Amino acid sequence: MSTSSSPPFRIHIRRGRPVQGASGAADFLRMNEKFSPLLPAIQRNVSLQKDCAAILPPIFDTCEVMQLAENRLTLSAPNAALATKLKQYCPKLQTYLLERGWQINAIRIKVQVKRTVPKAPPVKQLKLSATALQAFSHLEKTMDDNSQNAALKIALTKLLERHRQK
Repeated sequence: MSTSSSPPFRIHIRRGRPVQGASGAADFLRMNEKFSPLLPAIQRNVSLQKDCAAILPPIFDTCEVMQLAENRLTLSAPNAALATKLKQYCPKLQTYLLERGWQINAIRIKVQVKRTVPKAPPVKQLKLSATALQAFSHLEKTMDDNSQNAALKIALTKLLERHRQK
């Protein structure tokens, strides 16, 4: 499989421990006839990712190795500001990669803004004291059973059940 025909793979440049399940993915690729030719390109990009992570400062942890084709490395950055900073490191990165045996004549940087779904803020749960729980329980028991109080009575019942489970 030639370098120029390899499909682009995005590899996250991350420091720390390896991603769990990676060997399972490699085993899957090895055993699947259609995907097994992709394994050398993936292994090459993973190795390239490690070498890039070794030289780049931690600020570039969100950058990705996208592709190595025709001796041209393409990296992505999540925003234009980080792409500009990354461009300043390109000569140093290219020299380092050449020393490590990578044949890289040019480094391109693409801004790839990722869609992120904001996490819902956690629901704040108050811890009610025993006195408060007794007061709510008393209110629930002494309330008149009529249509005006029905919703409040249901809410009090749910509140008491939730806090009794804890």
